[in-house]
Amino acid sequence: MKPAPFTYHRARSVDEALALLAGAGDARILAGGQSLVPMLNLRLAMPEHLIDISRIAELDHVEERGGRIAIGAATRQRTIEFSPLVAARLPLLAAAILHVGHRQTRNRGTLGGSLCHLDPSAELALMACVHDAQLVARSPRGERVLTMAAFALGTMTTALEPDEMLTEVRFSPWPAGHGFGFHEFARRHGDWAMASAAALVTLDGAGRIERAALALGGVADTPLRHATAEAMLIGQAPGDALLRRAAVLPQDVVVLDDDATPAWYRRQLAETMARRALADAVGRAAKAARQ
Repeated sequence: MKPAPFTYHRARSVDEALALLAGAGDARILAGGQSLVPMLNLRLAMPEHLIDISRIAELDHVEERGGRIAIGAATRQRTIEFSPLVAARLPLLAAAILHVGHRQTRNRGTLGGSLCHLDPSAELALMACVHDAQLVARSPRGERVLTMAAFALGTMTTALEPDEMLTEVRFSPWPAGHGFGFHEFARRHGDWAMASAAALVTLDGAGRIERAALALGGVADTPLRHATAEAMLIGQAPGDALLRRAAVLPQDVVVLDDDATPAWYRRQLAETMARRALADAVGRAAKAARQ
């Protein structure tokens, strides 16, 4: 397949990209192209204009600012993978990004591209969810900051207005000594996961769970924070029985269902991934407390 005809624009600044986006009508932003280009080739997307932001320097950065780790929307996934700052302050993201596609796609794929594509199984969307990330959107009208819950409206559907573009994602790092865990199940490494889970845990001086975050990917139409599990864990002494109970999905969660992965199986996978991620997070937090 070949894409439908379109007009290509290369923006040299965010302001130029926004002006093009506002004036071009039916337009899409092109960053790394690892999600958009296949959709163009299959004619699942047929915009009249493509606005290339891949060479805008202000969208390519990884830096600590105001207690958060700010990552530009056009930052390559490979840059995040090898960032010492990410490894030190966001170890869960550093672990999960190794599961994003393959080395070849991470060389081109961007953080913002993955978030705006918003596949339910995307690891980077899951990281934004579990880390309470702030997503910065800009338009000719100004700037606004969204939570991941407000940004993710549904499968491959974001809250961005037609004249807006994502410019930065700000992750909230957890304190030193926290534990983290990430697990996903896919038929092959690099394939979309049928289910994934990301967990963050801190322990108090008595070894009880002081703080917990658990998010699931590939289960619902957007990344899912497991608030029931988080509430169940706080103040409890971690143990296998507790983690198994916490990993259970509430029955009112509408689980994705298809011929390849029926809902009952996806639910089982999600609960298993959640239990394993929590166990890893607790284990790492306990090890840090002993050192």
